[in-house]
Amino acid sequence: MKKIVLKNAKLIDGTGKEPILGVSLVIEQGRIKEIFLDGAHNYGNDADIIDCKGQTLLPGLIDAHMHTGAVDTNLSEQQRKNFPSMLVIKGVKILENTLEQGFTTGRDAGGVDPGFREAIKQKLINGPRLFVSGACLSQTGGHGDVRLPTELDDYPKYTTGYVNRICDGIDEVRKETREQIRQGVDQIKVYVSGGAATTEELETSQFSLEELKIIVFEAEAADKYVMAHCYSNKGARLCAKAGIRSIEHGNLLNRESIKILKEKGIYLVPTLAIFEMLYRKGKELGIPDYFQKKANYLREKSLEALDIANQEGIKIASGSDLISSFQCYKGLELELKSKVLGTMGAIVASTKTNAELLRQEKDLGTIEEGKLADLILINGNPLKDISLIQDYKKNITLIIKEGQIYKNIIEPDKTLDS
Repeated sequence: MKKIVLKNAKLIDGTGKEPILGVSLVIEQGRIKEIFLDGAHNYGNDADIIDCKGQTLLPGLIDAHMHTGAVDTNLSEQQRKNFPSMLVIKGVKILENTLEQGFTTGRDAGGVDPGFREAIKQKLINGPRLFVSGACLSQTGGHGDVRLPTELDDYPKYTTGYVNRICDGIDEVRKETREQIRQGVDQIKVYVSGGAATTEELETSQFSLEELKIIVFEAEAADKYVMAHCYSNKGARLCAKAGIRSIEHGNLLNRESIKILKEKGIYLVPTLAIFEMLYRKGKELGIPDYFQKKANYLREKSLEALDIANQEGIKIASGSDLISSFQCYKGLELELKSKVLGTMGAIVASTKTNAELLRQEKDLGTIEEGKLADLILINGNPLKDISLIQDYKKNITLIIKEGQIYKNIIEPDKTLDS
């Protein structure tokens, strides 16, 4: 890899510290070798020098709850309407677009297998560094069981797209958890409450405590962890007792539940963008009234729960949960979170905290010497206007993942400093 020098940048390093003006950064062999204030410097004759004057340098963003396989608004029907090959091709397009939006890392919250992760590693396709959950685990009649009440056949074992596995009882959940681990997933995803896109009520809980404990035990035995889809307080308390690492969504959580989660060191991953987009465009996309009503209710409650979580000091990470044509609005998540966390807080949640959640803090999440060179450059000041990130085709002028430039609409300065 050729040495890359970024100079004259305004630096937001992801730690929450105040920005620093006039920063230069040297990238070698995929990592940040040196960070220093601008001045006379000999970079050598083998460097590509990029002048970042007037622009802001940030760590590559992380989406800790994305769905590569959610290519259709109607997730229960997409498997019936698309050939598996079409689901893969559409998923690849989503991954490419995710990187274009400045997200250099993503945690897929269920649906795609480790092949997507490996295809990115082998540079067969472009996309964010990916951590996959494989098939989500659901109880019979749970959020992942999208059969109609009239359908009596076993739940089909789809291979890609919106993929779930139905398992009940200690033996079944143990075997299915082991099967996902055997296939090489990075973490296990379980459904522990109702959801907006299915018929069961939001405040229900799913899986018994004994089942959840077995899932966590098997995951931790393989040095993995468990993430849980959960809106309800009842479900959240089960997660706390079972040892689950992160609660996804959490829109209905009250102060008492959040205190319990904080005491157990559990991360909260609010996902606000999906409900905002369903509110804006759900009707025109044909979302059934019953599901739309639930989604609107979750949208109304989301900032309230986030505010309580922020007050109580629980670890707040960030995910978008976007599906279908909404996938291009990942940057909206930061704007929505900034209403409660402030702009810097939203950036930290999407960088430093997400890296810690993924157990990747040694390499990702902040701009520090020795870390992987995952960086984005924004034309303007996102602290004054975080929505700049959403107009990514124009405003994100440089995207670097692990020292490789994936986008550069700035002309490199080939003249070396004296």
